[in-house]
Amino acid sequence: MVSGAPAAAKDAAFDVEAALGAVVRLRSEIPADARTAPILGTLREGNGVVIDSDGLVLTIGYLILEAMAVSVSGANGRLVPATVVGFDYDTGFGLVRAQSPLGVTPLKIGNSADLKERTAVLVAGNGGRDQTIGTFVVSRREFAGYWEYLLDEAIFTAPPHPNWGGAALIGPDGKLLGIGSLFVNDAVQGEQPFPGNMFVPIDLLKPILPEMLAQGRSGKPSKPWLGMYTVEHEEQLVITQVAPEGPAAKAGLKPGDVVVKVSSHLVRDVPGLYRRIWGLGPAGVAVPFTVLRGDRALDLMVNSVDRSDYLRLKRSY
Repeated sequence: MVSGAPAAAKDAAFDVEAALGAVVRLRSEIPADARTAPILGTLREGNGVVIDSDGLVLTIGYLILEAMAVSVSGANGRLVPATVVGFDYDTGFGLVRAQSPLGVTPLKIGNSADLKERTAVLVAGNGGRDQTIGTFVVSRREFAGYWEYLLDEAIFTAPPHPNWGGAALIGPDGKLLGIGSLFVNDAVQGEQPFPGNMFVPIDLLKPILPEMLAQGRSGKPSKPWLGMYTVEHEEQLVITQVAPEGPAAKAGLKPGDVVVKVSSHLVRDVPGLYRRIWGLGPAGVAVPFTVLRGDRALDLMVNSVDRSDYLRLKRSY
């Protein structure tokens, strides 16, 4: 799969085989009654990156969320059981640890803050050169996900890698700069958008890694979670779905409602909506909404929760 960008593996100025060998296949099994099963499925597969000599694997968290069993495999294809170490909702990072040696060299962590637009990089999935493409950083910008997720400066690359989940973004120095999260249609924005991938910058891991290893999650206060999925449509903020039995559903918010105000403040876009909610306090804070439902304006109070209390997690994280 090595493609023609200058950063393709054949042109790299580091030990390509060792770097690519650190990218492992990850497989997780999820209970049928898990909260995320209807959306993300009960069998999830993607990639992970070995980042220490004791089998610690960094991946994108949705692959392991609510998992009851996880396994990883390296170049030899041998499946090794792994345990979930931690998950961070704010970044989306997940950690697992292989229960027996994988026989690979860990990939060193780089500095994603130094990564500039137009830099040639590698995007690597498990499978060595055949699952690696040369690509470019096309944008560093804010990303807001409809599932109450916000990154101040995500990394966007193009052309896209078809197996992006948990893939490694490897810089010109052979170090890990990000973890693959999404395929997006507008990695390059403008009148003629171009598709690509969104990566979570590796620098977001550094301040939270010790806490994730020690307690399975970041030590920061949990943000309020409402369980609503919101998109921008025709200059309005429209709720497309509410999580069953979640705070928004319990408060009476419904798909099709148009969000006008939060705590008496007008909100005009998804990032502004999240920042206004999160600015009210930690998980548990009450969030006042004004919404339009048809031709009626409604005032509703949503009692937020910690997202982890809603999910059906094995309590190691």
